[in-house]
Amino acid sequence: MNLHLSPSLAFSSAFVFLSLCCSMAGAVDSPQAGARTNAQNFKDMVLATCVANAYKGDKPAATDAGSSVSALRDWTEYDLEKAPDEIKRLVDEYLAKDYQNPLVEAEIKGVRFDLLKCLDLYHSDELDSQVERLVIDPVKTYRQDSPSSAQP
Repeated sequence: MNLHLSPSLAFSSAFVFLSLCCSMAGAVDSPQAGARTNAQNFKDMVLATCVANAYKGDKPAATDAGSSVSALRDWTEYDLEKAPDEIKRLVDEYLAKDYQNPLVEAEIKGVRFDLLKCLDLYHSDELDSQVERLVIDPVKTYRQDSPSSAQP
């Protein structure tokens, strides 16, 4: 079979093909949160909230972490009425802890170990308890609820 396309149809077909290739290539670098469970995204959101609060004096770091919090909110089903206050309380509680390490403090004055506090929060029983109480359909993913959206 001899198939002959007009120049405009050939250009249109090539444009569509290239657009599809580019969009598929971009998917590799897109956030993976849409494929993670609501429980995991909730924990990630709390971790990002902790980092944003811990580094609010560092505008680029706080902005980046805060943007991640906003994105994770979109990919997570949880109790929107109760969660914000409970998250804030837990983050504040962990960031208020007084972690000390005399060996490090001898070298670096005023070190606060805020990232370590956020990691401890992430792995805490208290956060696991929040997940149990506040997350809706903990094992479900955003993509399961929105199969038509290939991304995020």
